[in-house]
Amino acid sequence: MTIPRLIAALAMTLAAAASQAYDFKTVGAAPAVLYDAPSTKGGKLFVVPRGAPLEVVLTYGEWIKVRDINGDMAWTEARNLTGKRNVIVRAANLKIRSTPDDAATAAFTADKGVLLEVLDTAAGGWLKVRHKDGVTGYVKNADIWGV
Repeated sequence: MTIPRLIAALAMTLAAAASQAYDFKTVGAAPAVLYDAPSTKGGKLFVVPRGAPLEVVLTYGEWIKVRDINGDMAWTEARNLTGKRNVIVRAANLKIRSTPDDAATAAFTADKGVLLEVLDTAAGGWLKVRHKDGVTGYVKNADIWGV
């Protein structure tokens, strides 16, 4: 392989890796059992509550390898996950803003670990979210996990 072709191949590989986005799914209506292998015969590691976001690492047939907020990886059946998007608050007493602006008034405050439903994306790294009580607001991507 010539040097120009090698450089072009390397550039294409780096561009593909840089464009790869994280893929998140949400645990569906029932809690999901996570296993140490892609089989119900594998060891059960733990149960993830409904609504929790999980990062998709790998898909293998009807099984998905996922990563949780703590960085732990395990396998679950694909049927346990939905495309609905939820996120988890990372900090205590996080102010969810009324508009996507740091200076905006707080629409509500959420504690660390609270689940929020993603409604839409906004410019500048903000998401429009809804609390289970129905109140909506905007949160920065850096303050939540699941995007």
